[in-house]
Formats: sequence, C-alpha cells, structure tokens
Amino acid sequence: MTSNDKPKDGSEEPRPASPRGRQASRQAPQPVQPRPRRYMVAALPQPHPAPPALDGDTVRRLLEDDPEVRVLRRLRGAARNPGAQAPGFPAVVVAEMTAEHVEALRRQYPQLYFERDRLLTYSDVPQPPRRRRPAPAVVPPGVESTFAFLVRDADGTPLPGASVLVTGHGWPAQTSTGADGRAVVTMVGETPDSITAVAVRPRSGYWSVHIDRPALSTTRDNLIEPTRLSETFAGFPGKQVFGWGQQAMNLDRLPPTLRGAGVRIAIIDSGADVRHPDLRDRVRAGVDLVDGEPDGWSVDAAYHGSHCAAVVSGADDGRGVVGFAVEAEVHVCKIFPGGRFSDLIEALDYCVEQRVDVVNLSLASRHHSPLVAAKIEQAREAGVACVVAAGNDGGPVGFPGTLPGVLTVAAVGKADAFPPGTAHEAEIHGPMTGDGYFSPRFTCHGPEIDVCAPGVAVLSAVPPDGYAALDGTSMAAPHVAGLAALVLAHHGDFQGPYGARDARRVDHLFHIIKSSCVPLNLGDLHRSGAGMPNALRALAPALAQITPEPVEADALLGELTAEMTGAGLLASSAWGTGGSGQTGPGAQPGTAPQAAYGTGTTANGPVRGGLVTGGPRGHATTSGGGVPPAEQGGAPGGAGTRPKRGGSAAARPYSTGPAGGDRAPGDVPAGPRTANGTPAAGTGPAAREQAAMAWLTEEMRAAGLLGEDPADPAE
Repeated sequence: MTSNDKPKDGSEEPRPASPRGRQASRQAPQPVQPRPRRYMVAALPQPHPAPPALDGDTVRRLLEDDPEVRVLRRLRGAARNPGAQAPGFPAVVVAEMTAEHVEALRRQYPQLYFERDRLLTYSDVPQPPRRRRPAPAVVPPGVESTFAFLVRDADGTPLPGASVLVTGHGWPAQTSTGADGRAVVTMVGETPDSITAVAVRPRSGYWSVHIDRPALSTTRDNLIEPTRLSETFAGFPGKQVFGWGQQAMNLDRLPPTLRGAGVRIAIIDSGADVRHPDLRDRVRAGVDLVDGEPDGWSVDAAYHGSHCAAVVSGADDGRGVVGFAVEAEVHVCKIFPGGRFSDLIEALDYCVEQRVDVVNLSLASRHHSPLVAAKIEQAREAGVACVVAAGNDGGPVGFPGTLPGVLTVAAVGKADAFPPGTAHEAEIHGPMTGDGYFSPRFTCHGPEIDVCAPGVAVLSAVPPDGYAALDGTSMAAPHVAGLAALVLAHHGDFQGPYGARDARRVDHLFHIIKSSCVPLNLGDLHRSGAGMPNALRALAPALAQITPEPVEADALLGELTAEMTGAGLLASSAWGTGGSGQTGPGAQPGTAPQAAYGTGTTANGPVRGGLVTGGPRGHATTSGGGVPPAEQGGAPGGAGTRPKRGGSAAARPYSTGPAGGDRAPGDVPAGPRTANGTPAAGTGPAAREQAAMAWLTEEMRAAGLLGEDPADPAE
C-alpha cells in the first residue's frame, strides 16, 4: 500500500497528489523489503512530578530530526468542548518507523504515546464467504488447473469488469473479465473436481451468480449468464424503485413532506460519484483525504461510497432509486482506498467543523484505537451522531462498532428480495422468520449490536450511472443513518428540549431509533439487537402534526381499503365493482368512488364519528410505547416500484406464501386482533372483516380523517 504522505515538515496544507490508488510508473527492479509501520504519536498530559510535558510542535520537531523516522503529516489538536465531559484531543503526528525504534523512543520519552495507524476495511461483502469443507485428499502442489470463463447476458452481450471468484480446497483465486467478457484463472493444487464454488458479480445492472460444486471445463469457455436487474424490477431504471429494505422500514409509507431538509449527513467512505443521476445535485461538498485533490471526493473508484450515499439520499426524480432523506445536505469524506485510523480522525474533524448531524461509518477494524475512540466521543459531545456498520467477517463486532457512544448496525436479509441462484442466496444462515427475514452468515454479532437493518441484496447507485445489488453491514448502516436524518429534521424533540448540539441530543436520537424497532426472532438477540427500525414509529409525533388536505381524504381511505382488499383482509365483493368491471373500491387501485365515502358510511355500515376532512385530529388508541396503530403498520417487504412515497402498493416479484405473509415486521396481522394486538376470539370471514374494519377505522382516526370516537372511554 503506497502512502498518502504530507511534506516532511508536517504542515497542515492540503496533501499533494500521491500515487496512492494509481498505477506507479515502471522503474528499475529492486528487492522487496518489509514495509515500515505507521504510527500515530501524541504527547499526553503528565502528572507532577513527571518528565516535562511536550506540546505538538515539539513532538513534530523531535520526530523530524530523527533519521530513523519519516514524518507524514500532523493532525491538529482540539480543546475540550465547553461543558463537555470528554477531554480535549491532543495533536497527533503520523510517522513511519520500525517497531524496534518505537520501543527505543518509548524508553527515552515516556511522555509520548504511540499507537499503530492501522488500515480500515470496507464493511461490504465482495463475494460470498468460503464454505470450508475437509478436503478428501491433499492435491500435489505441482498440479495446476486453468479455467476460462465467459460472462455475458442472455442476448450475448459481454460483461466487462465482472469479478470472478473461484474457490477450491486451497487458496481461492479472483480475477475480472476483460472487454470481451472473458477471464482466465490458474489455480495451483486444484483439479476441476476440487472446486467448491464459483461466484460472479457484474459491476452493475445484473444480479450476481453463485454456483456450488460447479462442473468446470479446462478445455473450453465456462459460460455464465447473469440476470438483468430489469427482469426483476419492471421498467427499471427508467421507473423508480423503493428498495425492499426501505419498504421493510416503512419509508415508502411516509408522506412526501418528510424529506430531511435542514440536516447534514456525512458519508466517510470512498467518495461519491456526482455524475450519477441519483447523486447529481445531492452530494455538494466534501474533502479528499486520499490524494488531497479539491474535488477528489466526487470520484469513487471503489463504488462503495456512491452506493451508501444513494441509500441515504438518492434523488426522488421518478427514476432509479430513492433515498431516505432526499433533501438533506450530504457531505463526503473520502478516505478509501487505503483508509487508516488517522484518516478517520481527520474526517471526523471535518464533520465537527462543518456541524454535520449524522455520520455514516461503513467501515471496521479488528483492532481498537484509543485515539479514534476519543475523537468519536469528542464528536458526540459536539452533537455528531455516528452510525456504524458492525462488520462482515461473521465474528465479533468490529471497531468502532464496539464503542458505547455509537449506534451499531447489523445486517438482515429477506428471502424473497432476490432471485434464486445469486450470491445473496449463499448468505442465508440460521433460522428464518415467517416473513422470510434471516440473519446473513457474514454479519458480525455480539452484545454491542444496537439494531439491525437491510443489508442483503440492497439495490443502489454505482458509478458512473449504473445500479448494483450489494451485501454487507455497509449497506445496512446507511438505512439507519438516513432514518436518523429524518428524525432529526422532523421530530419535535430536536426543535425543543434536544435542540442543542451536545451528547444529550445524540443519545436521545439513538433512543428514539431503538424504541421504534420491531423485534426480529432470529434465534440470537446478538444478531439483531432491538430489531429493525420502523420509520412510522420513529416519526409518529411528526405524523401527528400533519393535517391532510380535503382532497387527500377520499384518496387515502381508498388506498387503505385497496391495500386491505389486496391483502385479503376485506372481501372485494363487499366494495362493489368499479366502472371498468374491476372489483375493489374503484376502477383503479388506490382510488375510491366518491359516493362510497361522502356520507361517512362503508359497506359494513356507518363509520363512527363521521368523515372529517379538515377539522381537529381525533384520538388514536395506542399500544406498545404510545405509538398510534397507524404508526405501527408496515409496508410489504418485497421488491417494488413506486414513483413517490405513499403511492400504490408495490409489486413483489418474489413474495411467497399466503396473502399478507410477506409484510414487514410490525404490519397489521391478517387475522382478527383486539385493540392491544392480541388475537380476537372470533374466526371465519365475518370475524376477519370485522377486525379489518376496526383496523381501518383506527388508521383513519390516527390520520385525522375521522372524528373522535364517542364510545371510547379515553376521550
């Protein structure tokens, strides 16, 4: 890994362009030597009596004068925030030296603190994890097998740049296809019979492919034909798609007025390609900590940061994908490729200076950093909320997700969100809920997990103008970061008692998100935490302040009725037949004949309280934390397309099971229920329809479209 060095003098000017991430020019060969290690060096406060204290300038000069040390740059210190409990942050010098020299300096200068400046990793899953199987025999190391692959679509179009991973009993081999869609892999110590899996991931526009125990040939091309995304999502990308995860978290059921305006979000990642239609005019500022280029943050060679950014704030323009907080102000801090702890510290400094509200950290390390922990705590004291991916090696939670002051997010998947035969299918692990939710094998787990969010087959933007479905806790964290932005923008608490930028604000935000969660029974709470956040629950106070326009009343009631009829909760014949001969509340789903609701009656009789289109809001029966039933509902978890939030029900191409069986956690159950959500005593069509009408009435009353219930003792 080449260095992102600054001048030897340690100045804090923007970094000059470096070859990091670029192909170095060919020079004369030289012997390969071990790399020196990179350290962060800081002077710590000293008690009395003690060796004399050193300031940051003195430490820099001391290291610059040492011939065995190469100073790369200096990170400025920060004083303690007024009223904050966290101490100030010391100035840090980033330098390269040997481990032996570090020990010598420690003995000579006990005032100095040395910490390895370790590499960070992305928190996505580039390929399915290898399934370890005992080899039936040890293959002689002299044996070689060469496999040629041809990756193209069903029309014969070659797919360049597709990643091909071949796994055997020994080391796996990975390569990518050329312009003709071909790739060649030579594996030492393997035979065609010892290959356990082949996985192919196109750059964009196609589903991945995963084949267990493939029958490979060494004498001809091995053909692999991925499926287009547009075969799953009709009309995509010309038609806008709400991702399955956004539907599972009920984003698509929020009114279009809740869009995150006034909140600043930072994506600390590999940049964000602003050429993409879903990111153009959405990401407007940032900093390049890789090459120091003024606009380097707008280039994303890894595709990772762009994917995360579009989940958070993809444009709501009727095409492609749409994000959670489409009107939030998005900043990008580019630290990948080659991001280290020191880069993360510098990026967090930028976030504090720019008064960023929410930071998405889709990164992880297997090592703890006291300096990074101190910087994250300082950011928290300044009102910066850090949402962190748990990590993807299937083990314990990675750092900084282990810190108490962050919100740590694990990944979940849904079995009907992707076609069979994809790499996503290889991630299914352990028990599955009745709705098809599962904890993927890659997600890190442990008591530090706060919540879980969609992180398998997440559809989002990749450079320059494509789309890809990726896996990882990297994809789960932006779902929660986007919801956090909506809560900060629209929840009344943050315009009132928690309006100040301090740690109380961050802690209250995390409390609201965790309190909104719908638990998922995946066999281990350490894999799901409090559960999956629910946008309707988290934003219930904001929804209570919305007064629908009169014209919205009929449409909303018709849409709710259509959704219930489609879910099997209402008999379609009870609502008559539309003018076009279609059954349901009207000729078109989501609309209703005017006469059916103008008098406040339904096919089952009058609706208590009458229909109110513009008056004061009625009372809503609450349960489970005081959330109105309207906010406890969910949206279908399958893939679908909707031009705007609140549109008609999405198509679910892979949903299976009985009607209503693929609804998101927290949705209204298909069977009859009492007011507190327990099963009702009655059974059969009449009981189901009675329960359905009771739920519809409460939904309408919570939305302010029905008057108060005179029979309700709580009134």
